[in-house]
Amino acid sequence: MKKTTLPIIIVVILSLLFSSCSFSIPAIVQNVINNAENSITAQEISETTTESTNAVIETQTIQSPQIITLGDPQALQDAYNEIFDRISPSVVHIQVTSEVQITDLQIPGFPFSTPDSEQDQPQFQQSSGSGFVWNSDGMIITNNHVVQGADNIIVEFSDGLRTEAKIIGADPASDLAVIQVKVDKNYLKSVTLTDSTQVKTGDIAIAIGNPYGLQNTMTVGVVSALGRSLPLTSQRINGAAYSIPDVIQTDAPINPGNSGGVLVNLGGQVIGVTSAIESTSGANAGIGFVIPSIIVSKVVPSLIANGSYDHAWIGISGTTIRTEVADAMDLPDTQRGALVNEVIQGSPADLAGLRGSDKTETINHSDINIGGDIIIAIDDTPVNDFEDLVAYLARYTDVGQTVTLTIIRDGKEKQIDLTLASRDQHLVLTGEPWIGVQIMDVTADLAEAAGISKNTKGVLVVQITDGSPAEEAGLRGSYKAVEIDGTTFLVGGDIITAIDGKNVETSEDVKEIITDHQAGDEITLNILRDAEPMLLTLIIGAQ
Repeated sequence: MKKTTLPIIIVVILSLLFSSCSFSIPAIVQNVINNAENSITAQEISETTTESTNAVIETQTIQSPQIITLGDPQALQDAYNEIFDRISPSVVHIQVTSEVQITDLQIPGFPFSTPDSEQDQPQFQQSSGSGFVWNSDGMIITNNHVVQGADNIIVEFSDGLRTEAKIIGADPASDLAVIQVKVDKNYLKSVTLTDSTQVKTGDIAIAIGNPYGLQNTMTVGVVSALGRSLPLTSQRINGAAYSIPDVIQTDAPINPGNSGGVLVNLGGQVIGVTSAIESTSGANAGIGFVIPSIIVSKVVPSLIANGSYDHAWIGISGTTIRTEVADAMDLPDTQRGALVNEVIQGSPADLAGLRGSDKTETINHSDINIGGDIIIAIDDTPVNDFEDLVAYLARYTDVGQTVTLTIIRDGKEKQIDLTLASRDQHLVLTGEPWIGVQIMDVTADLAEAAGISKNTKGVLVVQITDGSPAEEAGLRGSYKAVEIDGTTFLVGGDIITAIDGKNVETSEDVKEIITDHQAGDEITLNILRDAEPMLLTLIIGAQ
């Protein structure tokens, strides 16, 4: 990663926890078991999500994995060569420019403020990633984190052609995004997706992308594990954390810049989209994470048709049943399933009557919740652990769909029907309560410099964070520089004198009131604007 103080700040994005053209099998490896009769398409999978919009989405083939028998090392080498020649033109280099603010003057702040202050110096940050062609309409798939916040996106094809792109849709919860370019259709050579549920640990895996901006780079490894989760630490619902489920782990070298590229099998079929790495150095450490094709095939058509994707939601937090927990609940040691720890009020689980844990037990010196319902199947599909439940929801369900849960309650098995809701409608950002301002106490000297009464009590809004609750509420920051005892301050912004009827005289008063609230709470601010009193309502966010 590099940064400069020049107008352009160059940054290589570090991925950290965080068209119809089909691929032909190399002639030298013709011993192929082709299960074409089991093929399905992304169009077929997504019909239920796009039917209401009458959107026409070009077919994106998803085929059963092809098994290739290679008789000698030369055949394997030739297969690699052929895969690169076929897939590389479909993989693009994405360069993103985003405006950032670099400020000089620092003013004390709190958890709801940003570290810098006014005297904005517009600068730009450049980052890069990868993507791949989805169809002949110019749709290109990448990671959400590659293009999030982009002011300008440039796509470069393997032969050097560069063109601007625009964002069509994005889904932070699956870290997927769709951008679109307008180029000659000869450039739009789409990839073929395979059914990632048929991928096995030990399968050869080939990553193609642009690590560190080095275009058309191919690395090789194996699928080293299946069913991993990537936590979404920025997203919570009523305190419950969420993750991207069903993630593929690979030891194929993945580095910053690979994000949004492809992981393919020996048939050149895409098994997933490279997304993140686990590393203490920020570089490849042999553990890369890939969003599986079955999730890609569900999310992408919705992003193209609607710009977003609704995630089906039950509304529980829970854990996997372990032997110790089973013992504590007087269940067989072999009992498996997902234990419901908490049911979110008003959620589908709550409406269906699911029960959360009602007591705790000390196990291995830790207090563990027990006593809740144990989900052992969903739509007759076994649930051996909590990840099985999350993966099933991501793979096979949609908002509004009714599923049947098989549960164990008080040692007895029963079934409960439950209609899934939209997770995103209930989404609350996690973190400390936050309104997105920098403030400072109004002293007599500051009041005089600002041209208001010396007796004014309150806190001055110095700076407001873009996109923050304060900006949405219409608060105004300071803009005029004044000098007090040789120090430059900014004045002219709103002055907060009370919150919810409680007078505030210092920044600590504001901090205390805000931290007593939760994200989503509404507060009323008494402010002075140009010496005139007024009221504003503000919905608290989270840092």
